[in-house]
Amino acid sequence: MKPASLFQTLGLVLALSSGAVHAQTAHELMQKGDHYDVGLQPQQALNYYLPALQMHPKSVPLLVRIARQYRHLMSDASQKDEKLRLGHLALGYSQKAAALGPHDAEAQLSPAITYGKMLPYQGSGEQVEGSARIKESVDKALKLDPGNDTAWHVLGRWHQVLAGIGTVKRTLGRLIYGALPESTNEEAIKCFNKAIALNPHRLRHHIELGRTYAQAGNTEEARRHLQKGMAMPNVEKDDPEVKEKGKEALAKLR
Repeated sequence: MKPASLFQTLGLVLALSSGAVHAQTAHELMQKGDHYDVGLQPQQALNYYLPALQMHPKSVPLLVRIARQYRHLMSDASQKDEKLRLGHLALGYSQKAAALGPHDAEAQLSPAITYGKMLPYQGSGEQVEGSARIKESVDKALKLDPGNDTAWHVLGRWHQVLAGIGTVKRTLGRLIYGALPESTNEEAIKCFNKAIALNPHRLRHHIELGRTYAQAGNTEEARRHLQKGMAMPNVEKDDPEVKEKGKEALAKLR
């Protein structure tokens, strides 16, 4: 049995033992899963989402939710191989959601978020391919919903990473994998400011804006935005990890 199939089977077994299947409908199962999703308890959420998906295998909202839980589990994993395994599971559900929901902004954005989570653990060739997929997905999401702050954040990260690639690495990448897209810190800053304008209460927007200013050499603005983000309470699954990046960026400022 393939790892993905085994993981899904185990999730269903846990769901059966937890009593999730006693719910009458897929909607009820999804509501129970949502309770654990909000509580950042991904495995418990999957115990309800996976059986619901068995009832409605083409449900775009369920596929998006399941992909998110595997990304959360990816954050919890400590080993690179396990992170990538969970990332591939998330990617599978994300891609299926995007294929089934061409007019659903969250479905189109889901692969971009998943690719972004996987990039730090992949090889250079996969990173180049993943970067192209991120841009493609986030562009579709923003065309459908220009007011999606997460999409603007993802696009900001895309510009930020590309702007930070040095000349030597870019030249080597072009020779081996083909030309890499070019971007600037200014483009990243515009995206993060847009995300903040849409939702100023997410610390990740402020910290990534600060990190971009740091990358651009604007120490004063970098410190201001980093400190603002660091002072905000943890709410989302990745907030502690984002704050660690912010802490590292602050320590490097002079």
